[in-house]
Amino acid sequence: MKDSDKFKIVNELAKRRGFFWPSFEIYGGVSGFVTYGSLGTMLKRRIEDKFREFYIRPLGILEIESSVILPAKVFEASGHVEHFKEPMVECGKCKHKFRADHLLQEFAGMSDTKTEKLSPQQLIDQIRKHEIKCLECGGEFGEVKQFMTMFSTTIGPYSDAVGYGRPEAAQSIFVEFKRLYENARERLPLGIVQIGHALRNEISPRQGVIRLREFTIADIEFFFDPEEPQCPLLQNVENEKLRLLLTEAKLKGKKEPVEITVKQALGKGFIKTEWQGFFMAQAKRFLMELGVPEDKQRFIEKLDWERAHYSKQGFDQEIYIERWGWVEVSGHNYRTDYDLNQHMKFSGVDMRVFKEGRRFIPHVVEPSFGLDRLVYVAVEYALKTIKKRKVLSFPRDIAPVQVGVYPLVGKNGLPEKAKRVHQFLVKEGFLAEYDESGSIGRRYARADEAGTPLGVTIDYQTLEDDTVTMRDRDTWKQVRNKVERLPELLHAYFRYKLNFEDLGELVKG
Repeated sequence: MKDSDKFKIVNELAKRRGFFWPSFEIYGGVSGFVTYGSLGTMLKRRIEDKFREFYIRPLGILEIESSVILPAKVFEASGHVEHFKEPMVECGKCKHKFRADHLLQEFAGMSDTKTEKLSPQQLIDQIRKHEIKCLECGGEFGEVKQFMTMFSTTIGPYSDAVGYGRPEAAQSIFVEFKRLYENARERLPLGIVQIGHALRNEISPRQGVIRLREFTIADIEFFFDPEEPQCPLLQNVENEKLRLLLTEAKLKGKKEPVEITVKQALGKGFIKTEWQGFFMAQAKRFLMELGVPEDKQRFIEKLDWERAHYSKQGFDQEIYIERWGWVEVSGHNYRTDYDLNQHMKFSGVDMRVFKEGRRFIPHVVEPSFGLDRLVYVAVEYALKTIKKRKVLSFPRDIAPVQVGVYPLVGKNGLPEKAKRVHQFLVKEGFLAEYDESGSIGRRYARADEAGTPLGVTIDYQTLEDDTVTMRDRDTWKQVRNKVERLPELLHAYFRYKLNFEDLGELVKG
């Protein structure tokens, strides 16, 4: 499979099989919006559930859900109204608008590190120097302007009651911190997460699911006492190796990351807080469990002018995607006490906590994940070709469908028996799909392409001894066992990673 083809293949497969596709196609589409079909919705939900199992439950993190529309005052306090802007150019001929720095990155080979430093005048000078024209009509671009990338609206019928669609899920956590801290019995450290939709009015998104105007984000805000910054869980990850591209190396033009353990990175001051190091190691492990190997991951440190206004130190976790190169999937920022301090100033509400005779504002580290990008990454890294057949080899705990149930043929009582087996598995809590359309070979191929790890086939022997065959998606091997044992075996297979060969007696041939 050619690298240049993979993005196209993934998107064609995703559309055909009901993972995801551009929204509003009957009206010509609007870039930056995507619709998830049944398989895509389930895959996304399974990744969200895995995120909860991996981060939230083990760490006792609290989850909240709040409004997507927030009053303007919140984003004035947070600094987003002032800082959430991107450079835009407009074609003088057809009036199409594009993000200026992305044009230079795509057509002039300039790095984001370099374009981040350029003023509006320098951006347009570089665009003209490299003779970059409008992608729609070939026209000339006008001057660069700063475009606010938050969606704005009014709240109710009053034009002065301005609201914004949240560009991140974090601000509601900061705004509600005082009550959440009380709910948590006034304990630190305290993690709070929000998983939900966010809105960014991107200027010209052209990367499919990678860059959306409406997307799902998972923001963890982890609050701790700045005088007690030690992470008691550090010993679990201190020997984990991270591939870091640090600011000093970036300034020297180096592109290869250094590989270093979390403990070493903290000791050398490359990572400023233990909690930051812990969450970065966890992020690496999380992506590995989604199917991304270590050598396709890196953490790139943000330079002073690249960092968000609230960040004292920031790293982007990047994953290599064959069409687009290195793409950010999570951001890791040390936000200090910036947000709580700002909301305390603007609201007049005391956001300090009281502990052992001290009053202080907690500090925050933030791991933030774009879940739509994780969906795409999971599909691209799962895509394999086995004997000229496209197969999505998802890790078994995120596969949208766990088990396919098939009658060998559509007669002689086999469909009736297969439907009973299917319902039996559904009642036992499995994500099972019944399929009797077409030949058994076609059904296996459809299931492989949808990423279903196991197929259960009901044949004539089933009617005699109540045994079925189980087929492995990746090796096409088959084993045989009793129907009554399926719940026990499948729970062990999906939850405890039981080997396929241990599911039953190997079927030869």
